[in-house]
Amino acid sequence: MVIVEKENFMGGTGVAHFEHIMTADEMHGMNRVYAKVTLKKGCSVGYHVHDGDGEDYFVLSGIATLDDNHERTLYLKPGEHYFTPSGKGHSIANEQDEDLVFMALIIYNNEQKL
Repeated sequence: MVIVEKENFMGGTGVAHFEHIMTADEMHGMNRVYAKVTLKKGCSVGYHVHDGDGEDYFVLSGIATLDDNHERTLYLKPGEHYFTPSGKGHSIANEQDEDLVFMALIIYNNEQKL
């Protein structure tokens, strides 16, 4: 497992703590990222648009505030997930006192050549 701390990730605020479960190579060109992500209160992953892949967030603990393509705000609780397809955008933030912990899986639209 590879652990990475990213400050102001994708234009977000604070630090995003990533525990990468598998590398892209280990996923044989089907997925780009598979990680457990922790955001402390006030931290976020900034708004970004997916092109050629989609991303699923699955909340393990805490409450996620999700900007869904600048169209609506969603609040995801533990056990809930949301998928953003290619061509759409999102951001995720922790506005609560409890740490937000979620799984992030980025899935390519088509298998990639390694």
